[in-house]
Amino acid sequence: MKKAIVLMVVLILALSACSGGEIEYADSAYAADLAATTTEVASTVTSTQQTAETALNPVSVEYDTDDLEVSTDTSSLSHIGLEGNSITVEGTGATVSGSVVTITAAGTYNISGTLDDGQIIVETEDEETVFLVLEGADITSSTSAPIYVSNADKVVLTLADGTENYVTDGDAYVFEDAESDEPNAAVFSRDDLTINGGGSLTVNANYSNGIASKDDLKITGGTITVTAVNDGIKGRDSVAVLDGIITVNAGADGMQANNDEDAEEGYVSIEGGVLRITAGLDGIQAETRLAVSGGEITITTGGGSVASGGGGAWGGRGMEGNANQTTDSVKGLKAGVEITITGGEIEISSLDDAIHANDSITINGGDMLLATGDDGIHADNALTINGGNLEITQCYEGLESADITINDGTIRLTASDDGINASSGSGDAAVGGLPTRGGGPGGFETGDNSLHINGGYIAVDAGGDGIDANGPIEMTAGVVLVNGPTNSGNGALDYLGSFNLSGGYLVAVGSVGMAEAPSTTSTQYSVIFSLASPQAAGTMIHIESESGQDILTFAPNKTYQSVVLSSPELENGESYVVYAGGSSTGTVADGLYSGGAYSEGTQVASFTVSSMVTGSGSQMGGFPGGGRPTRP
Repeated sequence: MKKAIVLMVVLILALSACSGGEIEYADSAYAADLAATTTEVASTVTSTQQTAETALNPVSVEYDTDDLEVSTDTSSLSHIGLEGNSITVEGTGATVSGSVVTITAAGTYNISGTLDDGQIIVETEDEETVFLVLEGADITSSTSAPIYVSNADKVVLTLADGTENYVTDGDAYVFEDAESDEPNAAVFSRDDLTINGGGSLTVNANYSNGIASKDDLKITGGTITVTAVNDGIKGRDSVAVLDGIITVNAGADGMQANNDEDAEEGYVSIEGGVLRITAGLDGIQAETRLAVSGGEITITTGGGSVASGGGGAWGGRGMEGNANQTTDSVKGLKAGVEITITGGEIEISSLDDAIHANDSITINGGDMLLATGDDGIHADNALTINGGNLEITQCYEGLESADITINDGTIRLTASDDGINASSGSGDAAVGGLPTRGGGPGGFETGDNSLHINGGYIAVDAGGDGIDANGPIEMTAGVVLVNGPTNSGNGALDYLGSFNLSGGYLVAVGSVGMAEAPSTTSTQYSVIFSLASPQAAGTMIHIESESGQDILTFAPNKTYQSVVLSSPELENGESYVVYAGGSSTGTVADGLYSGGAYSEGTQVASFTVSSMVTGSGSQMGGFPGGGRPTRP
């Protein structure tokens, strides 16, 4: 968001277009009032942003038969009976010492009964899978991990159909020596771990983590409930969820993959299942990549968006300037490199960013409902939206990245600050305060960031700038509706350099002080005009041709004074009439009416299209021909 340090008073001239277009007001009092209007113009705060890593290959998880099917092999079947403080074994491959059973060979082990204070340990050198089938097991250890895989090629933990199983640890572990800090989870594996089956598992982790693997952790079935004082579910190399019903209540991260030594590891993949995560810190955190292609995901972090109190005041990159700033990372979905979403239903209420990546985010599909105390979606370098349905009901800034591309999808967002912000936080102010405009020395700063809109449906309600870019904007298609700010230190549209518009439908309303139109280098016609005084929320603005063709019927959801319209129906040489007020029998969506009949309000202006931007420029107190001073 770009805000004020240096203030200057700008006289808003009557609507004579610097680029050749002209608007005539129906009431001469409008022009007189407009000429007397003043506003404050802002400039320049700088910030920095560290460049993230380069994006990696897409996440692809392979599931083998052991992961997907419950073992029916009885050739090596052994039964482990838990009987309070003692254990019995029927079969081979396991030895008992007091209340500890150690499995030393690959095979299938059915486990049932109650163990008051003991352990199930897997310690095998076999290059085959160990199957632990929980059939109504309740395992407690006061001093270590109740289920501990010390060494194995792979362990599959099966939750037998129709059974309820419990694992509980104490709040203090006893380690082999002072240098040891593992195991550190109620269910802990040093090797690959898969959980499947149709039963349930409840994990009460009082010492640290709930379920943890030092290699790959896969969940393909079962009803799993984890309550942990630290992280809920974690796999060092990866966490992959294909199916299951998973509920996590964690003091730290809900789900985590944390390998920071191998760039191809440290990823999380969600392909299905139902995930309900309540976390003190991040909901789902991947050190490298996070991919969501299916499933139902509900996440609450840091007490949720309600803990933020509704967003902050003016600020810069990330949470800078946000009254809800926190030193902890309490994001919903977070990746150290990239996030890809192609499907699924995602609902997030977070204190920090709802969806965050240190490099890039790509959204190809899915349904997302987000509420947050900071950014709705934030990618340090690149955000690309190719589809999906996205609704952000509460945020500080809606979409934020150095470069944003929107090709398709439905986006609705409400932001207390900027709605869409293409910014890297590295803009440089001109020497001597505000840079000169137009043909003066130096010209405008152009910025290194960009926003591209090539399709989709976008509805923005912003308390700060509606659409904001520290660099150029290009729009080739799509529908964009902006209910911008009510204060004159912001604008419905705000950009550096140029806003070239060649297609699509754009409506942007807001305060008059910093209002901007698309650039005169566009190839689709636009109009910008001001009303003599602010109009109340819900007051229609209507534009029609002299022949009565409806070009715009729009009811902003809050007070407004400036209007920008670009439509393929605006034609060179044609004249149009502007009305304020009135009513319509048409169908309304996000304030925009289609079809039906308009009942006239008060005619306030008329104009004839004679240039790419009619009514653009200094009459708005803004910046003619596009662009404005650097205000990072």
